Amino acid sequence: MLLMQRAIACIVVFVAAIVALSTCFSVRVSAQTPEWHQWRGQNRDGHSPETDLLQSWPAEGPSLAWTASGVGIGFSSFSASDGRLYTLGARGGSEFVVALDATTGVRLWATAHGRRFNNEMGDGSRSTPTVNGDRLYALGARGDLTCLEAATGRVTWSINVLERYGGYNPYWGLSESPLVVGDRVLVNTGGHDGAIVALDKRDGSLVWRSQSDGAAYSSAVVQHLGGFDSAIFLTAQRALGLAIDDGRLLWSYDGVANMTANIATPIVRGNQVFLSSNYGRGGALLEIGPSGAGAREVYYSTSMRNHHSSSVLVGDHLYGFSSAILTALRFSDGKIAWRDRSVGKGSLIYADGRLYLFSERGVVGLAEASPTGYRELGRFRLEIGPLPTWSHPIISEGQLILRVQDMIYAYDIRALR
Repeated sequence: MLLMQRAIACIVVFVAAIVALSTCFSVRVSAQTPEWHQWRGQNRDGHSPETDLLQSWPAEGPSLAWTASGVGIGFSSFSASDGRLYTLGARGGSEFVVALDATTGVRLWATAHGRRFNNEMGDGSRSTPTVNGDRLYALGARGDLTCLEAATGRVTWSINVLERYGGYNPYWGLSESPLVVGDRVLVNTGGHDGAIVALDKRDGSLVWRSQSDGAAYSSAVVQHLGGFDSAIFLTAQRALGLAIDDGRLLWSYDGVANMTANIATPIVRGNQVFLSSNYGRGGALLEIGPSGAGAREVYYSTSMRNHHSSSVLVGDHLYGFSSAILTALRFSDGKIAWRDRSVGKGSLIYADGRLYLFSERGVVGLAEASPTGYRELGRFRLEIGPLPTWSHPIISEGQLILRVQDMIYAYDIRALR
């Protein structure tokens, strides 16, 4: 009997050890498969935390995992979560929110989302859906803001923010990706009486509205200072910081705003904010006061003039397209490290020490993120039509996802297979 009890005890200890190891392994795997659940990734900074990626590409580029079509036309990028990719696109006279299987590109669902937007620079959608828990928030080019079940595409609530709040659609269509913070979703409607609104994410009801700025094409970001959260917007007239709890104005700066199109996403590091635009303007670094109140200009530079693309901050250097020239600029003082024509004017993101470049003419490049000089480590080209490739790339579960209107390309960029 004693021997049997000892044997049972040993088995229990062995099983417990296996469970513990399994749990640890599960946690490690989960930690290594981060989500790209909104515009420009986890923190809206263009960074992917994924590692073990190819550090250079063969002459023909990385391996093509799959292609897909049928999402519709438009310039929207992707978000990714729980094995699904989300975007918007237009087919016929309607806009749709679409989900694809991230492994195969197979369409999982498509939900109608208002009327199609038409423009001589390209029809269709512009913004990227935001994943928040089991919900998806999408803003259409004509102002339709919809909350959907991420798994099924079933609509939870939907309103047109331009109609509801008296907003004015900018010339090239609403392009902002909804910012979800806590229990609310924030967008710039462009209405004269409360242009920026915070809505309850559960039912779309109004929490607060603030300011009278016209809507631009930029997406807002969050700044955390001393336990206080503020939302930073680049509107048609200026950059500003608003208290997320009640919408009160904390600071305002009009030095980078142009009269044509303010597009780039603000970049936040600690108590500093970098803003940029093209059309004769430039970039500026601001220092924000305690608890998010007040802004002081540290420097203004015409050497980083972001158009449709936003820069990425790696270490103490910004890497971004200053109009058509890829530029490395020191964040702290605005000093230029280098400039290179690279793949041509486009967009970029960052992962595992590398810059992923996507030109408006379909050239895809990989370069070292280093202030010592431009070093390209691979490139290839996608066939495109007459419209520019303004859909920005994302990285999700070891895949580089690229969109050329209705065509989607997924490339395997993992170093370990």
